[in-house]
Amino acid sequence: MEDSCIIVKQFRTGGDRNFGYLVACQPTREALVIDASFDPDMIVKFAHDHGFVLRYLFSTHGHSDHTNGNEAFKQMTALEPLLYGSTCSRTGIEVIDGALFPLGLFNMCIIYTPGHTSDSMCLHIDNALFTGDTLFTGKVGGTVTDEQARDEYESLHHKLMRLPEETMVYPGHDYGVAPTSTIGVERASNPFLQQEDFNAFLYLKHNWKAYKTTHGIA
Repeated sequence: MEDSCIIVKQFRTGGDRNFGYLVACQPTREALVIDASFDPDMIVKFAHDHGFVLRYLFSTHGHSDHTNGNEAFKQMTALEPLLYGSTCSRTGIEVIDGALFPLGLFNMCIIYTPGHTSDSMCLHIDNALFTGDTLFTGKVGGTVTDEQARDEYESLHHKLMRLPEETMVYPGHDYGVAPTSTIGVERASNPFLQQEDFNAFLYLKHNWKAYKTTHGIA
C-alpha cells in the first residue's frame, strides 16, 4: 500500500507464514516496524536502501514467532522493542489502549485486543490496521480457553469492527484467504464475524476443523 502519505511494506519473514511490516510517513521518511520476527535483517536493509528513518519496533504480542527477531533488530538499530505495557524510552509514551505514537505527520494508535493472548494489541495508523494474531483474512486468532475466546469476541466486535469499512487489514500470518483484506470485507464474509452471538462464535471455534472441511477452507 502506497499513496501520497503512508507507505506499508509487507514482508514474508519465514516461520509459520509470518508477516512483518514497515510503515512509513512518505513526506518525512519516518518509519516503524511491526513484528520483525524471523528476518529483521531484511526489514532493516529495506529501510536503509529506501532512506527511511526507523523510530519504533512494535510486537503485536509476546509469542516467540513474533518477537524472536527483536534482539537482532535492537542490535542493528538501537531501538527497544515495544510490547503491550512497555514504555518507549525515546518518547516516554506507555504502550496502552488508546496511546498515540507520533510518526511524521501521523499518529499510530494502540488498540488493546486481548484474546489470542492477554497482551495482544493491534496498531492503527491512517487507513491501515495491523492485527497480529487477533484477526486474519477469513479467520480469527486461536484461543485455548472459553474465557480467551470471550475476550477475543469482545475485542473483535467492540473494537475492530467499529473501524471504517475501508480500513485495510494487515494480519500477522498468511493464514487466511488473502494476504490483506478490509474491515468491510471481513465484516461481510468472515465466518467468525457472521455468528449471531458469542455462543455461536464459540461453537464455531470448537468445530472449526469440521466447518473447514464442509466449506472447503484450507
